[in-house]
Amino acid sequence: MPEEQKISEQPREEKLSNADALKQDAYFWLQALVGALVCLILVFTFLGRIVFVDGESMLPTLNDGDMLVLQSIGYEPQRGDVVVLTKDIFLDKSIVKRVIALGGQTVDIDYDAGTVAVDGEVLDEPYINELMEYPQSMYETITHLEVPEGSIFVMGDNRNHSSDSRNVRCGAIDTRYVMGHVLLIAFPFSHFGGVS
Repeated sequence: MPEEQKISEQPREEKLSNADALKQDAYFWLQALVGALVCLILVFTFLGRIVFVDGESMLPTLNDGDMLVLQSIGYEPQRGDVVVLTKDIFLDKSIVKRVIALGGQTVDIDYDAGTVAVDGEVLDEPYINELMEYPQSMYETITHLEVPEGSIFVMGDNRNHSSDSRNVRCGAIDTRYVMGHVLLIAFPFSHFGGVS
């Protein structure tokens, strides 16, 4: 009789150990998932962000709906960079623009020639969508500006369809409103890559 009891108890012990093993595996994977989630949150909070393009003011460089990866921490604006600006500055949403001039530089816009000059030097802008025309806006347009220190002058690549620093309501933008520099387009995969 005692031998029969031992035989019948063995499968029960195996079942218990299998259930314990499954619980341990589930606990391990749950810990790994939580750890990965915390790491992602820390990375995107302190090092970079993900934002989506809303609108066509940066065509042909960026398309409406593109998902962008930004560098936030340790970034200082540079001329030519594509940046995302917080929604508090001008519109009711974050905007994506190109840095044209930095604090201390002078911007001159010649709508007749369709050119932008910084400190008297006309910019070579192969990234713009089409020849710039004089804006049909009810707001006054800036054609000459000395950019204050700690500010930047920004414009969209699709100049004829962009609300940017040319509009007196926006003007030069304090660098504290820069959320980050666009590192790359992450999605859609057909547009994947760096932004220049």
